[in-house]
Amino acid sequence: MGTQPQTPKHLEDWLRDAHAMEKQAEKMLESQAKRLEHYPELKARIEQHLIETQGQAEKLEDCISLLGTDPSVVKDVGAKLTAFGQAVGGMLASDEVVKGSIVSYAFEHFEIASYKALIQTAEQASKPEIARICQGILKEEEAMAEWLSQHLDETTRQFLARSEDSDLRAKT
Repeated sequence: MGTQPQTPKHLEDWLRDAHAMEKQAEKMLESQAKRLEHYPELKARIEQHLIETQGQAEKLEDCISLLGTDPSVVKDVGAKLTAFGQAVGGMLASDEVVKGSIVSYAFEHFEIASYKALIQTAEQASKPEIARICQGILKEEEAMAEWLSQHLDETTRQFLARSEDSDLRAKT
């Protein structure tokens, strides 16, 4: 008699962590987007990813529901990533557009690694719907990381040019 695989205990915990991660990302993206006035392409992409991020948090709540857990329990495990967010906020000074891009790029890779682990865990737990949802989120995170990678040089050049011109504000 075959037994159905048990959901690894880590799947629910890691889904909650991912939800907290997306809520933290949402705060970081909102903060960045508000201050970017002289970098319209970067601002537009951050605003686009903010919408994706909000959708990702909702999808993670759906995944938690698929496990039979009330998603309201998820609200707010966010303290785990608050320290990271505060560190990011503290470093955004006169060169915040460049540092913000660097931090965002690093954070996207943290998210990518998290979703790769979640996909494997969901597959092992025979939860293909959760794996599928996480694969969709993973693609959005990879696309954002790639965009940031492709635009970091240009953002840095724009910042440096603006910072050389005393009449222009380089910061945002």
